[in-house]
Amino acid sequence: MTSAINLSKLTAPDVVEPLDYETILGEMLADLRKRLPSFSSTVESDPAYKILEVAAYRELLLRQRVNEAARSVMLAFSSKHDLDQLAALFNVERREGESDVSLRMRLPLSLEGLSTAGPRGAYHYHALSASSDVKDVSVVSPKPGEVAVTVLSHHGRGEASPSVLSTVSQALNAEEVRPLTDKVTVRGANVIAYKVVATLICFADPDRNVVTKAARQAAEEYVADTHQLGRAVTRSGLIAALHQPGVMNVKLTSPATDITTASHEAAWCTEITLAVSDG
Repeated sequence: MTSAINLSKLTAPDVVEPLDYETILGEMLADLRKRLPSFSSTVESDPAYKILEVAAYRELLLRQRVNEAARSVMLAFSSKHDLDQLAALFNVERREGESDVSLRMRLPLSLEGLSTAGPRGAYHYHALSASSDVKDVSVVSPKPGEVAVTVLSHHGRGEASPSVLSTVSQALNAEEVRPLTDKVTVRGANVIAYKVVATLICFADPDRNVVTKAARQAAEEYVADTHQLGRAVTRSGLIAALHQPGVMNVKLTSPATDITTASHEAAWCTEITLAVSDG
């Protein structure tokens, strides 16, 4: 574990306000009636009403732009070139081909990377920064003075190539990164393959194709999210993902049990097979 804040668990910022066109229009109508008591029209065809509709819509767009501007300077929401500007504050540059998600994860870790005492977070940051092919990293110390770093790749099943492992090893063994007393070993992840096989028991009315598509998409998102080092793939998680609107029940055949992984392991789904039956 590192001391970096989990951005996804932060409370929603107060500066980003909820917007509703009808509320804005209602406030404008009330303000107009207060300023002009003789105005009592509630007919949408009235010219004054139309003008307020235009004004309310324009205000909605303006306030939405303010919301977007506020989000653009927050690490949890910033993206693309706005995120690059935030990264510059950390003295971090986007790697070639690096996604917003990856860069956003590296930025808080970069502060731990300033340490030369060899904390777990520093090794984590420098390993992630070594190559754009690095998807996830785990750092453990099997015994005092020894550091084992496991690398999960973005490509294929997640097995890092020898060249990527060499690049990470060189980065972590650099004089300005590795403490003199540490012996650092870099290894590839042990990938555990599994299949998802399930039967969706549906209600009579829903379109089976629509239901199956939604269930497959949710399952794909779940297995992609759990393709991380040390992340478990649970039957309850898969069933929850497959239980989309229109599904009455889910019979999950595979995996037969939860898939637990150690810090040097990652679960990889090779196939998702879904059948459909009536309830």
